[in-house]
Amino acid sequence: MSNPDSGLFSRIKRKRKGSLAPRCVGGRGWGVWIFVDVVWFKKDLRLTDHAPLAEAARSGPLVCLWIDEEEVYAGEDFDASHLAFANECLLELDEKLQEAGGRLVRRRGEATLVLEKLWRELSFQRLHSHEETGNGITYQRDLRVARWCRERRVEWLETTQTGVVRRLRTRDGWATLWAARMTLPCTDAPDQIQSVPVVSDPICTPESVGLGADNRAAWRQRGGSREARRWLESFLTQRGRDYTRAMSSPVTAYEACSRISPYLTWGCLGVREAFAAVRQQKAIWEEAQMSGVKVDPRWFQAARSFAGRLRWHCHFMQKLEDEPALEYRNLARIYDGLREDAWDEERFSAWAEGRTGYPMVDACMRALTATGWLNFRMRAMVMSFASYHLWLHWRKTGLHLARLFLDYEPGIHWSQSQMQSGTTGINTLRVYSPAKQLLDHDPEGVFVRKWVPELQNVPAKWLAEPHTMPAMEQCFAGCIVGHDYPFPIVEHKVAYAHAQKKMFLLRKQPASRLEARSIQKKHGSRKAASREWR
Repeated sequence: MSNPDSGLFSRIKRKRKGSLAPRCVGGRGWGVWIFVDVVWFKKDLRLTDHAPLAEAARSGPLVCLWIDEEEVYAGEDFDASHLAFANECLLELDEKLQEAGGRLVRRRGEATLVLEKLWRELSFQRLHSHEETGNGITYQRDLRVARWCRERRVEWLETTQTGVVRRLRTRDGWATLWAARMTLPCTDAPDQIQSVPVVSDPICTPESVGLGADNRAAWRQRGGSREARRWLESFLTQRGRDYTRAMSSPVTAYEACSRISPYLTWGCLGVREAFAAVRQQKAIWEEAQMSGVKVDPRWFQAARSFAGRLRWHCHFMQKLEDEPALEYRNLARIYDGLREDAWDEERFSAWAEGRTGYPMVDACMRALTATGWLNFRMRAMVMSFASYHLWLHWRKTGLHLARLFLDYEPGIHWSQSQMQSGTTGINTLRVYSPAKQLLDHDPEGVFVRKWVPELQNVPAKWLAEPHTMPAMEQCFAGCIVGHDYPFPIVEHKVAYAHAQKKMFLLRKQPASRLEARSIQKKHGSRKAASREWR
């Protein structure tokens, strides 16, 4: 029999701050009392820069908990690829925890029921986690957990992990707060973890929770912190030199962009860690310059632009934190009723499946469906096209894109869905021309031909608008428009004029201007006095 006075079950002689109930462990007439903490992993699947884990590990025995939440998996915005990616992250997380003496416990069910059962097993009195700015399901879940903690007198210690500020009173000075957080030192991973032996439920797979197979498995990125660091390092030392120029084109963006967004979403890499890596690499370049080594100036431009994107990441998440309802309703209520009754299922299906007759839109939607990733400009274009050209409401098209994006981040996603649909009230209306986007960003048709093979032999001069190609050229190219590739589902000029008329009629109303001022005060960027909303 192991000695009950050593190791995990050693008697804790010091008293913790506050009134905490210890857990009795033992049998055969003897028992020892230990204090147990629970670390609830949410979308923070890493060991480094994980303050809740570090704090709990310093305090004593703990349980590292992941909850397989069926209500999250059943959400309209969730996809099999999300859970498959998360499982890869969780597998690596468990391996790293075991190296430090711990382990990951997976429990399946509604969060408060899982916590209640674990509480009855362990009588834990402290729950550690990071703050989360998630979708409506996780927001309501957190409210229930907070009530449960109050009822059970469990202290819930939530720690910030991004630049998002809880209960923010004003946007004035937010950028300063963000910078202060990002320049704090990252927390080291704990060297040793005292793990309490509790039973873990079987791993949930996409198939076991009714999501079906991960259809993006062949093309999508793999999960885990190792992969996150590999992508970030290669971006800052090899791939990212032309980032500023190359990020807009789908031909170059897949290599030139950092591609760390899925890892930021699932917390395999913290925003602060990414920002620290940029600062460190910039210091290396500056030191090299001081030593007489020539450094390509494009690297410095890329670093500035990328750091700005990290700030932008939190800026948009802050909007959802401050106004959770923007996931469901127009941010500017003046637009209520604008598109709600104009839904067209045939148009939606053509857009979702890449059959609109606009090659750049179709290529983007097919590429996204296969890989789970698309560069920002093309994301903006496909959302804008759905909202303006097809006059579809952003909520339903946004849900479809949320399921496709491996890096789906609710705060960014819903803010952008509304921005590209013109319903924020403060942003410039951007109606993209799909033909112009192809001519600007894929003039030779490299990206389009890859994802729309029907157009493989269409000459570049006709590729932006194949329906204008003469009949003889169509025969030579083996692409008969209307048979091999569809005619445009709408006419660009007509759709553009319709959208402009509808939007500007509302924007000219005095009520619209008053509401815009209020929205700008609460959500708008303070940079450059935000000329956009005017």
